[in-house]
Amino acid sequence: MIRTLVSADKKAVEEIAEEMKIRRTTEVFLLFSLGSQFDHLIAMAMAKLGVFCLVTDPSKVTAADVIKISPKGIILSGGPVSVYKDPPPFDGKIFDLGIPVLGICLGFQLWAQYKGFKVVKSDKREFGVHELTIHNNSSALFQGCGDRTPVLESHGDRIIYGEGLEVMAETENCPVAAANYEHLLGVQFHPEVSDTECGPQVFDNFCFKICGAKDRFPAKDVAWKKIAELREQIGDRKVLLALSGGSDSSTVAYLLKYALDGRGDQLRAVYIKGIDRPDDERRVWEYFGHQNWIELMVIDATEGFLATLAGIEDPKVKRICMREVYRTVLEEEAKKFGASFIAQGTLYTDISESGLGYDIGAQKAQIKLHHNIGLNFTVSELLPLSDQVKDTGRDIGRAIGVPEILLTSHPFPGPGLVVRISGIITASNLKIARQLDSIFIEELRKAGLYDKVWQAGVRVTREKTTCTKGDGATSGLIVIPWAVTSVNGFTAQAARFPEDFWDRVAQRMTNEVPEVGCVCERKSGKPPATIEFE
Repeated sequence: MIRTLVSADKKAVEEIAEEMKIRRTTEVFLLFSLGSQFDHLIAMAMAKLGVFCLVTDPSKVTAADVIKISPKGIILSGGPVSVYKDPPPFDGKIFDLGIPVLGICLGFQLWAQYKGFKVVKSDKREFGVHELTIHNNSSALFQGCGDRTPVLESHGDRIIYGEGLEVMAETENCPVAAANYEHLLGVQFHPEVSDTECGPQVFDNFCFKICGAKDRFPAKDVAWKKIAELREQIGDRKVLLALSGGSDSSTVAYLLKYALDGRGDQLRAVYIKGIDRPDDERRVWEYFGHQNWIELMVIDATEGFLATLAGIEDPKVKRICMREVYRTVLEEEAKKFGASFIAQGTLYTDISESGLGYDIGAQKAQIKLHHNIGLNFTVSELLPLSDQVKDTGRDIGRAIGVPEILLTSHPFPGPGLVVRISGIITASNLKIARQLDSIFIEELRKAGLYDKVWQAGVRVTREKTTCTKGDGATSGLIVIPWAVTSVNGFTAQAARFPEDFWDRVAQRMTNEVPEVGCVCERKSGKPPATIEFE
Protein backbone atom coordinates (compact mmCIF):
# COMPACT_ATOMS: atom_id res chain seq x y z
CA MET A 1 0.00 0.00 0.00
CA ILE A 2 1.10 3.57 -0.60
CA ARG A 3 2.48 5.20 2.55
CA THR A 4 3.60 8.69 1.52
CA LEU A 5 2.69 10.29 -1.79
CA VAL A 6 5.79 11.49 -3.65
CA SER A 7 4.33 11.70 -7.16
CA ALA A 8 1.13 10.91 -9.02
CA ASP A 9 2.71 8.37 -11.34
CA LYS A 10 0.79 5.38 -12.65
CA LYS A 11 1.82 3.09 -9.78
CA ALA A 12 0.82 5.63 -7.12
CA VAL A 13 -2.56 6.25 -8.73
CA GLU A 14 -3.22 2.47 -8.88
CA GLU A 15 -2.29 2.08 -5.20
CA ILE A 16 -4.53 4.98 -4.18
CA ALA A 17 -7.41 3.36 -6.08
CA GLU A 18 -6.69 0.08 -4.30
CA GLU A 19 -6.81 1.71 -0.88
CA MET A 20 -9.98 3.61 -1.78
CA LYS A 21 -11.58 0.26 -2.50
CA ILE A 22 -10.56 -1.04 0.93
CA ARG A 23 -11.88 2.11 2.59
CA ARG A 24 -15.10 2.09 0.55
CA THR A 25 -14.66 5.64 -0.63
CA THR A 26 -14.14 7.70 -3.75
CA GLU A 27 -12.72 10.63 -1.78
CA VAL A 28 -9.22 11.45 -0.62
CA PHE A 29 -7.61 14.27 1.36
CA LEU A 30 -3.95 15.24 1.19
CA LEU A 31 -1.90 16.07 4.29
CA PHE A 32 1.32 17.90 3.43
CA SER A 33 3.65 17.16 6.33
CA LEU A 34 5.85 20.21 6.92
CA GLY A 35 7.75 18.83 9.90
CA SER A 36 5.66 19.43 13.01
CA GLN A 37 6.08 16.97 15.85
CA PHE A 38 2.27 16.77 15.89
CA ASP A 39 1.85 15.65 12.27
CA HIS A 40 0.91 12.09 13.23
CA LEU A 41 -1.91 13.50 15.37
CA ILE A 42 -3.40 15.22 12.31
CA ALA A 43 -3.40 11.91 10.44
CA MET A 44 -4.99 10.24 13.45
CA ALA A 45 -7.66 12.95 13.73
CA MET A 46 -8.59 12.42 10.08
CA ALA A 47 -8.65 8.66 10.58
CA LYS A 48 -11.06 9.07 13.50
CA LEU A 49 -13.38 10.97 11.17
CA GLY A 50 -13.33 7.98 8.83
CA VAL A 51 -11.89 9.87 5.85
CA PHE A 52 -8.99 8.75 3.68
CA CYS A 53 -6.09 11.13 4.26
CA LEU A 54 -2.91 10.53 2.31
CA VAL A 55 0.36 11.85 3.73
CA THR A 56 2.13 13.88 1.07
CA ASP A 57 5.75 14.94 0.57
CA PRO A 58 5.81 18.75 0.12
CA SER A 59 9.24 18.68 -1.51
CA LYS A 60 8.18 16.36 -4.33
CA VAL A 61 4.45 16.66 -5.02
CA THR A 62 3.51 19.42 -7.46
CA ALA A 63 0.28 21.09 -8.47
CA ALA A 64 0.19 18.80 -11.52
CA ASP A 65 0.30 15.77 -9.19
CA VAL A 66 -2.49 17.21 -7.05
CA ILE A 67 -4.68 17.69 -10.13
CA LYS A 68 -4.25 13.99 -11.00
CA ILE A 69 -5.25 12.93 -7.47
CA SER A 70 -8.17 15.40 -7.30
CA PRO A 71 -8.46 15.58 -3.49
CA LYS A 72 -11.55 16.87 -1.69
CA GLY A 73 -9.33 19.03 0.50
CA ILE A 74 -5.75 19.72 1.51
CA ILE A 75 -4.21 20.16 4.97
CA LEU A 76 -0.81 21.74 5.60
CA SER A 77 0.74 20.97 8.96
CA GLY A 78 2.87 23.12 11.21
CA GLY A 79 6.65 23.03 11.19
CA PRO A 80 9.82 24.39 12.81
CA VAL A 81 10.88 27.06 10.26
CA SER A 82 9.91 30.64 9.39
CA VAL A 83 8.39 31.23 5.96
CA TYR A 84 10.19 34.57 5.52
CA LYS A 85 13.64 33.16 6.36
CA ASP A 86 13.70 29.47 5.48
CA PRO A 87 10.44 28.47 3.78
CA PRO A 88 9.79 24.75 3.41
CA PRO A 89 9.79 23.30 -0.12
CA PHE A 90 6.28 23.54 -1.51
CA ASP A 91 4.69 24.22 -4.90
CA GLY A 92 2.69 27.38 -4.26
CA LYS A 93 0.66 26.79 -7.42
CA ILE A 94 -1.29 24.26 -5.36
CA PHE A 95 -2.92 27.23 -3.63
CA ASP A 96 -4.29 28.40 -7.00
CA LEU A 97 -6.18 25.19 -7.79
CA GLY A 98 -9.38 26.17 -5.98
CA ILE A 99 -9.23 23.12 -3.69
CA PRO A 100 -10.07 23.96 -0.05
CA VAL A 101 -6.93 24.23 2.07
CA LEU A 102 -6.61 24.20 5.85
CA GLY A 103 -3.23 25.56 6.90
CA ILE A 104 -2.13 24.88 10.47
CA CYS A 105 0.43 27.28 12.00
CA LEU A 106 3.30 27.17 9.45
CA GLY A 107 0.85 25.88 6.84
CA PHE A 108 -1.33 28.96 7.43
CA GLN A 109 1.68 31.27 7.17
CA LEU A 110 2.78 29.55 3.95
CA TRP A 111 -0.40 30.29 2.02
CA ALA A 112 -0.72 33.74 3.59
CA GLN A 113 2.72 34.76 2.35
CA TYR A 114 2.05 33.24 -1.08
CA LYS A 115 -1.11 35.34 -1.39
CA GLY A 116 0.70 38.54 -0.47
CA PHE A 117 0.04 38.86 3.27
CA LYS A 118 3.00 39.71 5.50
CA VAL A 119 4.37 37.19 7.98
CA VAL A 120 6.64 38.70 10.64
CA LYS A 121 8.32 37.80 13.89
CA SER A 122 5.99 38.32 16.85
CA ASP A 123 6.86 40.68 19.67
CA LYS A 124 5.05 38.29 21.97
CA ARG A 125 5.37 34.64 21.07
CA GLU A 126 2.74 32.09 22.07
CA PHE A 127 3.53 28.69 23.50
CA GLY A 128 1.10 26.60 25.49
CA VAL A 129 -2.66 26.89 26.00
CA HIS A 130 -4.33 30.22 25.23
CA GLU A 131 -7.95 31.33 24.99
CA LEU A 132 -9.28 31.68 21.44
CA THR A 133 -11.96 34.29 20.86
CA ILE A 134 -14.09 33.37 17.86
CA HIS A 135 -15.58 36.34 16.03
CA ASN A 136 -18.24 34.41 14.16
CA ASN A 137 -18.99 30.94 15.47
CA SER A 138 -21.52 30.41 12.71
CA SER A 139 -18.68 30.38 10.18
CA ALA A 140 -18.32 26.93 8.66
CA LEU A 141 -14.95 26.20 10.27
CA PHE A 142 -16.05 27.05 13.82
CA GLN A 143 -19.63 25.83 13.93
CA GLY A 144 -20.22 24.12 17.25
CA CYS A 145 -17.12 25.62 18.90
CA GLY A 146 -18.71 28.37 21.02
CA ASP A 147 -17.43 31.93 21.47
CA ARG A 148 -14.31 31.17 23.51
CA THR A 149 -12.30 27.99 23.70
CA PRO A 150 -8.81 26.88 24.85
CA VAL A 151 -6.32 26.14 22.09
CA LEU A 152 -2.68 25.10 22.00
CA GLU A 153 -0.39 27.67 20.40
CA SER A 154 3.25 27.08 19.47
CA HIS A 155 4.60 29.85 17.25
CA GLY A 156 6.94 32.81 17.17
CA ASP A 157 5.65 34.39 13.94
CA ARG A 158 2.38 36.09 13.12
CA ILE A 159 0.36 37.13 10.07
CA ILE A 160 -0.40 40.80 9.45
CA TYR A 161 -3.96 41.61 8.44
CA GLY A 162 -4.41 42.74 4.85
CA GLU A 163 -7.26 43.54 2.50
CA GLY A 164 -9.30 40.49 1.56
CA LEU A 165 -8.30 38.47 4.60
CA GLU A 166 -11.30 37.56 6.74
CA VAL A 167 -10.20 37.20 10.35
CA MET A 168 -12.28 34.55 12.13
CA ALA A 169 -10.61 34.39 15.55
CA GLU A 170 -7.92 35.93 17.75
CA THR A 171 -5.97 35.29 20.94
CA GLU A 172 -4.47 37.81 23.34
CA ASN A 173 -1.16 38.05 21.47
CA CYS A 174 -2.29 36.97 18.00
CA PRO A 175 -4.87 39.19 16.24
CA VAL A 176 -5.02 36.80 13.28
CA ALA A 177 -5.37 33.44 15.00
CA ALA A 178 -7.70 32.10 12.30
CA ALA A 179 -8.62 33.50 8.92
CA ASN A 180 -9.72 32.66 5.42
CA TYR A 181 -9.05 34.01 1.96
CA GLU A 182 -11.26 32.65 -0.78
CA HIS A 183 -10.90 28.82 -0.54
CA LEU A 184 -7.89 29.02 1.80
CA LEU A 185 -8.38 28.70 5.56
CA GLY A 186 -5.80 28.90 8.29
CA VAL A 187 -5.46 28.54 12.04
CA GLN A 188 -2.47 29.62 14.08
CA PHE A 189 -3.25 27.08 16.80
CA HIS A 190 -2.96 23.28 16.68
CA PRO A 191 -6.38 21.60 16.39
CA GLU A 192 -4.76 18.14 16.36
CA VAL A 193 -3.70 18.13 20.03
CA SER A 194 -5.99 17.29 22.93
CA ASP A 195 -5.35 20.68 24.61
CA THR A 196 -7.41 22.27 21.80
CA GLU A 197 -10.88 21.26 22.89
CA CYS A 198 -12.58 22.26 19.65
CA GLY A 199 -9.98 20.50 17.48
CA PRO A 200 -12.08 17.47 16.45
CA GLN A 201 -14.95 19.79 15.51
CA VAL A 202 -12.65 21.98 13.40
CA PHE A 203 -11.45 18.97 11.39
CA ASP A 204 -15.00 17.67 11.04
CA ASN A 205 -16.22 21.07 9.83
CA PHE A 206 -13.38 21.38 7.34
CA CYS A 207 -13.91 17.94 5.83
CA PHE A 208 -17.68 17.80 5.69
CA LYS A 209 -18.96 21.39 5.72
CA ILE A 210 -16.24 23.16 3.76
CA CYS A 211 -14.89 20.41 1.49
CA GLY A 212 -18.25 18.72 1.06
CA ALA A 213 -17.02 15.21 1.79
CA LYS A 214 -19.76 12.59 1.91
CA ASP A 215 -17.92 9.38 2.76
CA ARG A 216 -16.99 8.24 6.23
CA PHE A 217 -15.48 4.80 6.55
CA PRO A 218 -18.48 2.78 7.75
CA ALA A 219 -16.57 1.25 10.64
CA LYS A 220 -19.61 0.10 12.61
CA ASP A 221 -21.24 -1.49 9.57
CA VAL A 222 -17.99 -3.20 8.58
CA ALA A 223 -17.45 -4.38 12.15
CA TRP A 224 -20.87 -5.99 12.47
CA LYS A 225 -20.59 -7.57 9.05
CA LYS A 226 -17.29 -9.13 10.12
CA ILE A 227 -18.84 -10.26 13.40
CA ALA A 228 -21.67 -11.96 11.53
CA GLU A 229 -19.21 -13.67 9.18
CA LEU A 230 -17.07 -14.87 12.10
CA ARG A 231 -20.13 -16.17 13.96
CA GLU A 232 -21.19 -18.20 10.94
CA GLN A 233 -17.67 -19.46 10.26
CA ILE A 234 -16.84 -20.49 13.83
CA GLY A 235 -20.14 -21.94 15.00
CA ASP A 236 -19.62 -23.84 18.23
CA ARG A 237 -15.92 -24.48 17.66
CA LYS A 238 -12.99 -22.97 19.57
CA VAL A 239 -10.61 -20.17 18.62
CA LEU A 240 -7.06 -19.49 19.81
CA LEU A 241 -6.09 -15.82 19.46
CA ALA A 242 -2.52 -14.51 19.23
CA LEU A 243 -2.83 -11.42 21.44
CA SER A 244 -0.05 -8.83 21.67
CA GLY A 245 -2.01 -5.98 23.26
CA GLY A 246 -1.57 -3.77 20.20
CA SER A 247 -4.41 -2.23 18.23
CA ASP A 248 -4.81 -4.99 15.64
CA SER A 249 -4.98 -8.09 17.83
CA SER A 250 -7.05 -6.21 20.43
CA THR A 251 -9.60 -5.32 17.74
CA VAL A 252 -9.74 -8.96 16.64
CA ALA A 253 -10.32 -9.97 20.27
CA TYR A 254 -13.37 -7.69 20.46
CA LEU A 255 -14.69 -8.90 17.10
CA LEU A 256 -14.50 -12.45 18.45
CA LYS A 257 -16.13 -11.38 21.70
CA TYR A 258 -19.27 -10.36 19.85
CA ALA A 259 -19.11 -13.17 17.31
CA LEU A 260 -19.08 -15.71 20.13
CA ASP A 261 -21.67 -13.81 22.18
CA GLY A 262 -19.22 -13.46 25.06
CA ARG A 263 -18.85 -17.20 25.63
CA GLY A 264 -15.42 -17.46 27.23
CA ASP A 265 -15.20 -21.23 26.81
CA GLN A 266 -14.74 -20.78 23.06
CA LEU A 267 -12.03 -18.14 23.08
CA ARG A 268 -8.53 -18.39 24.50
CA ALA A 269 -5.89 -15.72 23.99
CA VAL A 270 -2.18 -16.43 24.09
CA TYR A 271 0.33 -13.72 24.91
CA ILE A 272 3.85 -14.85 24.03
CA LYS A 273 6.46 -13.59 26.45
CA GLY A 274 10.21 -13.48 25.95
CA ILE A 275 11.01 -10.85 23.34
CA ASP A 276 8.15 -8.53 24.28
CA ARG A 277 7.93 -5.25 26.16
CA PRO A 278 6.93 -5.20 29.85
CA ASP A 279 4.47 -2.39 29.04
CA ASP A 280 2.61 -4.67 26.63
CA GLU A 281 2.37 -7.51 29.15
CA ARG A 282 1.01 -5.17 31.82
CA ARG A 283 -1.56 -3.78 29.40
CA VAL A 284 -2.74 -7.22 28.30
CA TRP A 285 -3.22 -8.34 31.90
CA GLU A 286 -5.06 -5.12 32.75
CA TYR A 287 -7.51 -5.21 29.85
CA PHE A 288 -7.89 -8.92 29.14
CA GLY A 289 -6.75 -10.79 32.23
CA HIS A 290 -9.99 -10.57 34.20
CA GLN A 291 -12.70 -10.78 31.53
CA ASN A 292 -15.31 -13.52 31.49
CA TRP A 293 -15.49 -13.56 27.69
CA ILE A 294 -11.86 -14.47 27.06
CA GLU A 295 -9.35 -16.75 28.77
CA LEU A 296 -5.86 -15.26 28.82
CA MET A 297 -2.72 -17.35 28.94
CA VAL A 298 0.79 -15.92 29.07
CA ILE A 299 3.32 -18.33 27.63
CA ASP A 300 6.96 -17.68 28.48
CA ALA A 301 8.81 -18.70 25.32
CA THR A 302 12.13 -17.15 26.32
CA GLU A 303 14.01 -20.46 26.28
CA GLY A 304 12.62 -21.33 22.87
CA PHE A 305 13.64 -17.97 21.43
CA LEU A 306 17.13 -18.24 22.93
CA ALA A 307 17.60 -21.74 21.57
CA THR A 308 16.56 -20.93 18.01
CA LEU A 309 18.50 -17.63 17.98
CA ALA A 310 21.70 -19.05 19.49
CA GLY A 311 24.79 -17.79 17.68
CA ILE A 312 22.84 -15.83 15.05
CA GLU A 313 23.83 -12.23 14.32
CA ASP A 314 22.28 -11.51 10.92
CA PRO A 315 19.11 -9.39 11.46
CA LYS A 316 17.16 -11.03 8.63
CA VAL A 317 17.95 -14.53 9.88
CA LYS A 318 16.90 -13.47 13.38
CA ARG A 319 13.49 -12.44 12.02
CA ILE A 320 13.04 -15.76 10.24
CA CYS A 321 14.06 -17.80 13.29
CA MET A 322 11.70 -16.10 15.72
CA ARG A 323 8.80 -16.95 13.40
CA GLU A 324 9.34 -20.65 14.07
CA VAL A 325 9.02 -20.20 17.82
CA TYR A 326 5.93 -18.02 17.37
CA ARG A 327 4.36 -20.66 15.11
CA THR A 328 5.26 -23.56 17.40
CA VAL A 329 3.79 -21.91 20.50
CA LEU A 330 0.50 -21.16 18.75
CA GLU A 331 0.29 -24.66 17.26
CA GLU A 332 0.90 -26.32 20.64
CA GLU A 333 -1.58 -24.10 22.47
CA ALA A 334 -4.23 -24.60 19.79
CA LYS A 335 -3.85 -28.36 20.17
CA LYS A 336 -4.13 -28.17 23.99
CA PHE A 337 -7.26 -26.00 23.73
CA GLY A 338 -8.81 -28.10 20.99
CA ALA A 339 -9.04 -25.02 18.77
CA SER A 340 -10.20 -25.30 15.20
CA PHE A 341 -8.92 -21.81 14.37
CA ILE A 342 -5.94 -19.60 15.09
CA ALA A 343 -6.81 -15.90 14.88
CA GLN A 344 -4.34 -13.07 14.31
CA GLY A 345 -4.46 -9.29 13.84
CA THR A 346 -2.85 -9.47 10.41
CA LEU A 347 -3.48 -6.39 8.25
CA TYR A 348 -3.59 -6.00 4.49
CA THR A 349 -0.40 -3.96 4.76
CA ASP A 350 1.38 -6.88 6.50
CA ILE A 351 0.43 -9.13 3.59
CA SER A 352 1.46 -6.54 1.02
CA GLU A 353 4.85 -5.82 2.62
CA SER A 354 5.54 -9.54 2.88
CA GLY A 355 5.46 -9.79 -0.90
CA LEU A 356 1.92 -10.95 -1.54
CA GLY A 357 -0.25 -9.05 -3.95
CA TYR A 358 -3.43 -7.28 -4.69
CA ASP A 359 -6.85 -8.89 -4.84
CA ILE A 360 -5.85 -10.54 -8.11
CA GLY A 361 -2.95 -12.31 -6.40
CA ALA A 362 -0.09 -10.52 -8.16
CA GLN A 363 3.30 -10.85 -6.53
CA LYS A 364 4.98 -7.77 -5.09
CA ALA A 365 8.48 -6.99 -3.88
CA GLN A 366 9.07 -8.16 -0.32
CA ILE A 367 9.76 -5.18 1.91
CA LYS A 368 9.99 -7.27 5.07
CA LEU A 369 8.69 -10.68 6.04
CA HIS A 370 6.13 -10.24 8.79
CA HIS A 371 5.98 -12.67 11.70
CA ASN A 372 2.25 -13.27 11.19
CA ILE A 373 2.26 -14.14 7.48
CA GLY A 374 2.65 -17.49 5.74
CA LEU A 375 3.00 -19.67 8.83
CA ASN A 376 1.01 -22.59 7.40
CA PHE A 377 -0.75 -23.64 10.59
CA THR A 378 -2.30 -27.10 10.72
CA VAL A 379 -5.64 -25.51 11.65
CA SER A 380 -7.55 -22.81 9.80
CA GLU A 381 -6.59 -19.16 10.21
CA LEU A 382 -8.95 -16.32 11.03
CA LEU A 383 -7.65 -12.99 9.74
CA PRO A 384 -10.63 -10.63 10.00
CA LEU A 385 -8.50 -7.51 9.43
CA SER A 386 -6.60 -8.81 6.41
CA ASP A 387 -8.62 -6.50 4.16
CA GLN A 388 -7.92 -3.42 6.31
CA VAL A 389 -5.15 -0.87 6.75
CA LYS A 390 -3.98 0.42 10.12
CA ASP A 391 -6.40 3.27 10.67
CA THR A 392 -9.49 1.52 9.28
CA GLY A 393 -8.67 -1.36 11.62
CA ARG A 394 -8.50 1.15 14.47
CA ASP A 395 -11.83 2.64 13.41
CA ILE A 396 -13.42 -0.81 13.53
CA GLY A 397 -12.00 -1.19 17.03
CA ARG A 398 -13.44 2.15 18.13
CA ALA A 399 -16.83 1.23 16.72
CA ILE A 400 -17.04 -1.85 18.96
CA GLY A 401 -15.58 -0.39 22.13
CA VAL A 402 -11.89 -1.31 22.13
CA PRO A 403 -10.22 0.95 24.75
CA GLU A 404 -8.38 3.85 23.13
CA ILE A 405 -5.15 3.08 25.00
CA LEU A 406 -4.97 -0.23 23.13
CA LEU A 407 -5.67 1.40 19.77
CA THR A 408 -3.01 4.09 20.12
CA SER A 409 -0.12 2.17 21.66
CA HIS A 410 3.24 2.62 19.95
CA PRO A 411 4.00 0.28 17.06
CA PHE A 412 6.29 -2.61 18.01
CA PRO A 413 8.06 -4.89 15.52
CA GLY A 414 6.82 -8.47 15.32
CA PRO A 415 10.30 -9.83 16.13
CA GLY A 416 10.20 -7.67 19.23
CA LEU A 417 13.35 -7.01 21.22
CA VAL A 418 15.29 -9.29 18.87
CA VAL A 419 15.73 -6.33 16.51
CA ARG A 420 16.69 -3.99 19.35
CA ILE A 421 19.69 -6.03 20.50
CA SER A 422 22.91 -5.85 18.55
CA GLY A 423 24.60 -9.14 17.73
CA ILE A 424 23.87 -12.45 19.40
CA ILE A 425 20.77 -12.74 21.59
CA THR A 426 21.42 -13.97 25.13
CA ALA A 427 19.34 -14.34 28.27
CA SER A 428 21.33 -11.50 29.81
CA ASN A 429 20.82 -8.95 27.05
CA LEU A 430 17.13 -9.88 26.69
CA LYS A 431 16.68 -9.13 30.39
CA ILE A 432 18.59 -5.87 30.01
CA ALA A 433 16.51 -4.84 26.98
CA ARG A 434 13.25 -5.44 28.87
CA GLN A 435 14.44 -3.44 31.88
CA LEU A 436 15.59 -0.52 29.75
CA ASP A 437 12.39 -0.45 27.71
CA SER A 438 10.33 -0.44 30.89
CA ILE A 439 12.28 2.53 32.29
CA PHE A 440 12.07 4.53 29.06
CA ILE A 441 8.35 4.02 28.44
CA GLU A 442 7.58 4.75 32.10
CA GLU A 443 9.49 8.05 31.93
CA LEU A 444 7.79 9.01 28.64
CA ARG A 445 4.39 8.48 30.22
CA LYS A 446 5.31 10.36 33.40
CA ALA A 447 6.53 13.33 31.36
CA GLY A 448 3.41 13.36 29.16
CA LEU A 449 5.52 12.62 26.08
CA TYR A 450 4.34 9.13 25.16
CA ASP A 451 1.42 10.27 22.99
CA LYS A 452 3.53 12.95 21.31
CA VAL A 453 5.88 10.49 19.62
CA TRP A 454 5.27 7.81 17.02
CA GLN A 455 7.56 5.17 18.48
CA ALA A 456 10.27 4.80 21.08
CA GLY A 457 12.70 2.14 22.21
CA VAL A 458 16.18 1.35 23.44
CA ARG A 459 19.03 -0.16 21.44
CA VAL A 460 21.31 -2.48 23.41
CA THR A 461 24.68 -2.39 21.66
CA ARG A 462 27.48 -4.92 22.02
CA GLU A 463 29.94 -2.09 22.66
CA LYS A 464 31.33 -1.46 26.14
CA THR A 465 32.89 1.57 27.73
CA THR A 466 34.95 2.16 30.83
CA CYS A 467 32.81 3.51 33.64
CA THR A 468 32.94 4.11 37.37
CA LYS A 469 30.34 2.68 39.69
CA GLY A 470 31.39 2.86 43.29
CA ASP A 471 35.09 3.24 44.03
CA GLY A 472 36.60 1.36 41.14
CA ALA A 473 36.65 1.36 37.37
CA THR A 474 34.70 -1.24 35.47
CA SER A 475 33.14 -1.61 32.04
CA GLY A 476 29.52 -1.28 31.01
CA LEU A 477 27.33 -1.53 27.94
CA ILE A 478 26.57 1.44 25.74
CA VAL A 479 22.80 1.72 25.21
CA ILE A 480 20.85 4.11 23.00
CA PRO A 481 17.31 5.21 23.86
CA TRP A 482 15.54 6.74 20.87
CA ALA A 483 12.19 8.25 20.02
CA VAL A 484 10.83 9.54 16.73
CA THR A 485 7.98 11.66 15.54
CA SER A 486 6.29 10.54 12.35
CA VAL A 487 2.97 10.55 10.55
CA ASN A 488 2.99 7.01 9.23
CA GLY A 489 6.46 5.58 9.76
CA PHE A 490 7.55 6.15 6.16
CA THR A 491 9.74 9.04 7.25
CA ALA A 492 10.58 10.11 10.79
CA GLN A 493 12.42 12.75 12.77
CA ALA A 494 14.24 12.38 16.05
CA ALA A 495 11.95 13.59 18.83
CA ARG A 496 13.11 16.69 20.67
CA PHE A 497 12.87 16.27 24.44
CA PRO A 498 13.99 18.58 27.26
CA GLU A 499 17.49 17.91 28.58
CA ASP A 500 16.19 17.22 32.08
CA PHE A 501 14.09 14.37 30.64
CA TRP A 502 17.16 12.77 29.07
CA ASP A 503 19.04 13.31 32.34
CA ARG A 504 16.41 11.37 34.29
CA VAL A 505 16.39 8.56 31.73
CA ALA A 506 20.19 8.26 31.74
CA GLN A 507 20.38 8.32 35.53
CA ARG A 508 17.74 5.63 35.96
CA MET A 509 19.23 3.37 33.28
CA THR A 510 22.76 3.50 34.72
CA ASN A 511 21.56 3.24 38.32
CA GLU A 512 18.93 0.52 37.93
CA VAL A 513 20.56 -1.68 35.29
CA PRO A 514 24.01 -2.68 36.61
CA GLU A 515 25.31 -3.78 33.20
CA VAL A 516 24.81 -0.33 31.64
CA GLY A 517 27.79 2.01 31.63
CA CYS A 518 26.80 4.73 29.21
CA VAL A 519 23.55 6.12 27.76
CA CYS A 520 23.64 7.86 24.37
CA GLU A 521 20.87 9.68 22.53
CA ARG A 522 20.20 9.03 18.82
CA LYS A 523 19.67 12.10 16.66
CA SER A 524 19.25 10.59 13.19
CA GLY A 525 15.86 10.47 11.52
CA LYS A 526 14.53 8.41 8.64
CA PRO A 527 16.14 8.82 6.18
CA PRO A 528 19.06 8.19 6.44
CA ALA A 529 18.43 5.78 9.30
CA THR A 530 15.49 3.44 9.68
CA ILE A 531 13.23 3.73 12.72
CA GLU A 532 14.47 0.45 14.14
CA PHE A 533 18.22 -0.11 13.93
CA GLU A 534 17.82 -3.37 11.99
